[in-house]
Amino acid sequence: MKIKPPGLTGQIFIGLLVGIVIGAYFPAVGAAMGPGADIFLRLIKTIIGPLVFATLVVGIADGHGNNVGRLSAKCFIYFEAITTLALIVGLVLVNVLQPGAGVNLSGVNTEAAKDLVSKTPQAADFVTHIFPTSIFDAMARGDVLQIVVFTIIFALGVRAAKATQIVTLCQSLSEVLFKYTGFIMKIAPLAVACAMAKTVGEQGTDVLFSLGKLVGTLYLALVIFIVCVLGPVAYFTRVPIRKFLMAVKEPFWLAFSTTSSVAALPKALQAMEDIGVPKPVVGFVLPLGYTFNLDGTTLYLSVAALFVAQAAGVHMPIGQQILMLLTLMLTSKGVAAVPRASLVILAGTLASFNLPLSGVALILGVDTLMDMARTSVNVFGNCLASVVLARWEGVFDDTAGTAKRPETAADTAIGAGLDDQSAQALIQDKDLAELALVD
Repeated sequence: MKIKPPGLTGQIFIGLLVGIVIGAYFPAVGAAMGPGADIFLRLIKTIIGPLVFATLVVGIADGHGNNVGRLSAKCFIYFEAITTLALIVGLVLVNVLQPGAGVNLSGVNTEAAKDLVSKTPQAADFVTHIFPTSIFDAMARGDVLQIVVFTIIFALGVRAAKATQIVTLCQSLSEVLFKYTGFIMKIAPLAVACAMAKTVGEQGTDVLFSLGKLVGTLYLALVIFIVCVLGPVAYFTRVPIRKFLMAVKEPFWLAFSTTSSVAALPKALQAMEDIGVPKPVVGFVLPLGYTFNLDGTTLYLSVAALFVAQAAGVHMPIGQQILMLLTLMLTSKGVAAVPRASLVILAGTLASFNLPLSGVALILGVDTLMDMARTSVNVFGNCLASVVLARWEGVFDDTAGTAKRPETAADTAIGAGLDDQSAQALIQDKDLAELALVD
């Protein structure tokens, strides 16, 4: 019996386990493996800008241009509704479980947290940040939001000028980039092993267990959010659950193991298109969701912010909690390109609410473990959003990815409920008819 080799998801799991073992037992080797993950992420980042550009131009200029305004409105309605529910889940669970109660913040070094505060964007920065000074600069930095804004305007110009050559060129470019992605994905398991080996090798196995109540609260909240919020959304919008889960598993685990949603974007675009989301919709919704639909990050911010308040012994009335969480949700929208964006926003918001930065410094120790969870849920939520929006637009293809096997004579006999002798006669008659046609 021939043994089938594991698929990409299985290989990523193997890489994850190998990386943990190497980091735990050979920490020096694990710490030195970091460049392997960096090379993979660099290769992925080289195609994010061109891929978003090409898929959006094709989608808008080649038929969906008239619907951009309508689809944008639906996107923002959906994004805000889902992220608000994520805030509520985090708020309820962190108040029930109290992960910060009894945590000692004295003696924690706050220098790293103070550095994060200095990077916090001002309110006006969000508006100006949306518009790029140069598309090449935006692509070099991997700023998805700026790339999307430029591309929408450019694609509308292409559509108005009826420049079909540009649409054809972008169609060919997107096909080439998906092939390029396939080549890079072959080293994804190795990159995952390198990333985990570095994390465990540098921080030790304690990173997997310290502040366990905080980490456990976040993971539980994310599971509840997926099951109790995204699950019903998928059910009531008639998302093909099994097909969707099979398609999203590779980008989900890739994001989980690399802590990078950007690494999963090319695979997510292709996977959602394969299960029936039209290229115009998936090319529009996924990049936009990477800035405005960060379900996992939003939930993480609610848990982390109230964890710090509890650890500091600061009682916050529910009204003040909601105000702080709304502030976190709004200020997190425009910093997708900022390194460690979640911690930057968290540190800045805590400072404005007079909460100690020592809580952020404490969270830094387990941030990688929490980043794995929130990043993968961000990808999961955005993939689901693309399917939901396609349903809302009435353009989801239910037949995609389900090739129907041609009916055989045996199928016809079974379907007709014939007995064995009659079925055999029917099969023979069909065989003879097929031979006659061939002759």
